[in-house]
Amino acid sequence: MAKVKIQKKDIWIDMTPMSDVMTLLLCFFMLTSTFLTPEPIQVTAPNSVSEIKVPESDVLNILVSPQGKIFLGTDNKNYMKAMMETMTDKFGISLNATQQKHFLEDAMAGAPMSQLQAYLSLEPEKMGEAIQQLGIPTDSINGGKSEFQEWVTAARDANPDIRIAIKCDSKTPYKTVKAMMSELQDMNENRYQLITNLKTASEE
Repeated sequence: MAKVKIQKKDIWIDMTPMSDVMTLLLCFFMLTSTFLTPEPIQVTAPNSVSEIKVPESDVLNILVSPQGKIFLGTDNKNYMKAMMETMTDKFGISLNATQQKHFLEDAMAGAPMSQLQAYLSLEPEKMGEAIQQLGIPTDSINGGKSEFQEWVTAARDANPDIRIAIKCDSKTPYKTVKAMMSELQDMNENRYQLITNLKTASEE
């Protein structure tokens, strides 16, 4: 008896709907993602068990390097522009269009006012190296506010509802952190959040 041959047929699957779904998902994630602003220095925050999250907007981020250098800024460029204008007017500094552009493109403010013009005149690739050696001074000016306090005041003027978040390196000298917090207390800025890494169960 002859064997019955089963006719083979090609299987074709239409992948168009799947491609459409993948494209839509990709567009969705691209449009809704929040990109992290690069920090001027690498900071490794200490660990803690706190799970309270820092708000994503209206936050003045204060960064303290292991060497005690202080930087600050906010993701809102309108606030940063207002802070820049307040500080340059107060210290009698005039920035040209290129320098203003570099300031707004920078992640954080971190240069003393006496060196701000020279710093913002550098090429962008050199600014990243120079900023690590600078930092905002905390020494009082003629017995008044320090530049750090003036920047915080300018941020508060730009947005009265702005919240303060402090991120220090685990190796930052304690006296630097204490001095910075004392300056905030002198301004009646007693509410702020400390940014830490979440401690895992293996580290406890």
